[in-house]
Amino acid sequence: MGGYVWELLGKKIPVIGVAKNTFHSNKSTVEALYRGDSNKPLYVSVLGMERAVAVTHLQNMHGDFRIPSILKVLDTITKIND
Repeated sequence: MGGYVWELLGKKIPVIGVAKNTFHSNKSTVEALYRGDSNKPLYVSVLGMERAVAVTHLQNMHGDFRIPSILKVLDTITKIND
């Protein structure tokens, strides 16, 4: 999905993907990120910027747990049914 968004944005705005599970066919473009005390990583992919830079941004996001606080809020918002 991130690839479609990146295309729609004219390949001018970076798109960072964060997943709780990896795709078996996507290991070469994804980096595992461990946050907090979790033994389970988040999987980070990116278009339009260096993957290491995206991982650093996610590592520095607010929150003591595996998933950064803002991503938890966004996840909740996207699941609200009207």
